[in-house]
Amino acid sequence: QLQASGGGLVQAGGSLRLSCAASGPGRTFSRYDMGWFRQAPGKEREFAATISWRGASKKYADSVKGRFTISRDNAKNTVYLQMNSLKPEDTAVYYCVGKIFYSDTYDYWGQGTLVTVSS
Repeated sequence: QLQASGGGLVQAGGSLRLSCAASGPGRTFSRYDMGWFRQAPGKEREFAATISWRGASKKYADSVKGRFTISRDNAKNTVYLQMNSLKPEDTAVYYCVGKIFYSDTYDYWGQGTLVTVSS
């Protein structure tokens, strides 16, 4: 189970940090690649950022590169998304996702947390 939190209303130029806590029996968080996808109103869901199971590899969508930072704390079974210099176009529901490191597909999705950036 993935539980996302930290969304809210912020003015353009502001910052938010999203958190996603993973739980569930029989799974080792440190063996999972994690990430964040987002879906803006009226648009398709899109990739935002991912981090590998060891944290060595991070990938970002061009639209957030240089402004967002993904990180993880395996001891806390938590992944974070630090979002700086927020823009109105970052307004979306942000979903935490996970997949075991050898899989090609993100099988696990959280419930989403809404981020609204006002101009």
